[in-house]
Parts: sequence; C-alpha cells; structure tokens
Amino acid sequence: MLLLHSWGCSEAHEHTAPAIDPRDSVSMMISYGVNTLISDSGVIKYRIVSEQWEVNTLRQPTRWEFMKGIFFEQFDEKFQVQGYIQADTAWYFDQQRLWKLRGRVYVRNMDGLIYTSEELYWDGVTHELYSNVYSRLVTPERTIEGTCFRSDETMTRYTVTNSKGSFIKDDMDGSQKDEQASEGEGLDTTTVVEQPPVRPASQKHKKN
Repeated sequence: MLLLHSWGCSEAHEHTAPAIDPRDSVSMMISYGVNTLISDSGVIKYRIVSEQWEVNTLRQPTRWEFMKGIFFEQFDEKFQVQGYIQADTAWYFDQQRLWKLRGRVYVRNMDGLIYTSEELYWDGVTHELYSNVYSRLVTPERTIEGTCFRSDETMTRYTVTNSKGSFIKDDMDGSQKDEQASEGEGLDTTTVVEQPPVRPASQKHKKN
C-alpha cells in the first residue's frame, strides 16, 4: 500500500491498487533436461528435447513454455523418423492444441526439404503448419521465399504466396517464364503447390 501526502493545507489521500496474485505468472511445474515421447491418439508421434519445460495452468489460455529452446523428432506409424523441428522458443496452448514456435525456426523432412523462418504455428486440430511472416523454403529443385506459408505436418503438400525465388525450368510454362526463372527473377506473386493446397485454418490465433 502506497501512502502519498499532498503539501499545503489539503488533506492527505491514500491511493491503493489491487494486489497482484503471484500465482498468475508462476509456473505450476518446471522440468529440466527434458527428453520425452509424445503420443497422439495412442500412437507415439513426437520426441521433445528441451533444456527447460514449464507448465502453467493458471494463465489463460493454459500453456506449456519452452523458453530455452526446443527440438522435435517426428515419427510415422512404424516409429521411423519423418522430420525434425527446432526453435529458440516455443509455447504449446494445450486447450487449443496449438504450438507457437519463434526464433530461428528450422524444419527438415526426409525428402530434403528445409524450411526456415522466425515464427511458425503448428495446429494439432487441423494438422497444419502455417506462418504469416517471411519464410524460406529450400528443396532439391527450387528455393522459394514468401510471407505467407501453409503446409501439412509432413511438409509434402505446401503453398507459398507473395513469393519469389528460383525454379527448375520444368516447373514453369512458357519460354518467357523459363528465362525469368533461369535469371533468378521470381514473379511478384507466385503460388507453389506440390499437391493440391491444404484447407485454410478455420480461425486466426493471436500472437503471444
């Protein structure tokens, strides 16, 4: 409680503020040196490795926090590695089944595709990855840069819009486009689709 005095003949006034409950920001569980397997529908799908894992069930929405970095391994039904994901910081909002990855996000699948960005969302309900910030995607055939990225979880079906990049000639129709591609001039607005694009996310998620 803070007591302030007004000088002169006026009376003193008290100014009070509501107390802050420290439990609002304190994690309920903190684990160090984490190396654990995560299952989905009874099937082991991921391995999580992190220096520190905090669980906070008092903040809304409830969340897991990985403030010192995170590394994922993705597995298929036969427990074969399908890809890797890592980031400097991560949050998992368990009620929404939504991951938010931030800072030097790196994704690689078994086809040799490499994705990098500063922010990436991973929706466990729609099984999609998406980002609305600058992203760079490199495959054995092409390099693509854009500000709107969406993909399935295995990075085998993806779209990149508002993009530019270099492509192999077979990817583009017409001699003029081939010449632009060979010179490294990407179109101002390009959509690259390995297979039919995935369904857009049904809702937008606010940034943390």
